[in-house]
Amino acid sequence: MSSLPIDDSQAALYTVGQVAAMLSVQQAFLRRLDEHEVVSPRRSPGGQRRYSRHEITLVQYVVRLTDEGMTLAAIRRILELEGELRAAHRRIAELEAELGQASRRRSTR
Repeated sequence: MSSLPIDDSQAALYTVGQVAAMLSVQQAFLRRLDEHEVVSPRRSPGGQRRYSRHEITLVQYVVRLTDEGMTLAAIRRILELEGELRAAHRRIAELEAELGQASRRRSTR
């Protein structure tokens, strides 16, 4: 059985109006997030913004940060740094795995 687009957290399925209603925010707020490159949803062939479940979760996080008084520029930087940190953690895990493999090879000699 094939999976449906709704099963994919990255599938851009939701309109600005739907997301605004879900999160109790103004559509203008969502457009501002896109304009300031904080959350940039994909566009439909007609040019309308379409949000994935992943992006909706990200907007929820941004709403929480704005409620704490953060500016959109600060939030964008926080998101960038969090992405860099995730990448660094992945790289550390890769290096640890490589080190473990090298250590096992040395111990079997």
